[in-house]
Amino acid sequence: MSSSRPISVLLCLFVLVCLCACAVHADSRQGKNKPPKDGSNVSASVDIGLSAPIPGGMINAGISIGDARHLATRYNLTGTKPLPPGIRKNLARGKPLPPGIAKTRLPEPFVGQLPHHPGYEWQQAGADLALVVSGSLVISDILEGVFD
Repeated sequence: MSSSRPISVLLCLFVLVCLCACAVHADSRQGKNKPPKDGSNVSASVDIGLSAPIPGGMINAGISIGDARHLATRYNLTGTKPLPPGIRKNLARGKPLPPGIAKTRLPEPFVGQLPHHPGYEWQQAGADLALVVSGSLVISDILEGVFD
């Protein structure tokens, strides 16, 4: 039985080395200093310490799509065309607002009814409502179809 113990230790070490090698290989396929294409690691340092963080250091909008749509209807802000598909696919959490989006100023009474998050602002992006980091315009949360 004493000879089986070193074999199990060696087998465990071998498995551990193989797992580490797989993890290193997976990281190397991401590219040199490039974040993943899904934007999941783009803004990990943006956390400002609010109570509703979501993965990546961002915060949640704090309002449902249905409630935001109800407010948009009340302020006659519906009927907006959605973004073209090429621009819409670039609208994602952790990424900045695409440069091709025309900036539409939302009415103050409407914005006043939305949850307030210090350091963030609300932006309209086609038919969607986005919560973005002030200054950098990195998207923290998107409410799709609010202004349809």
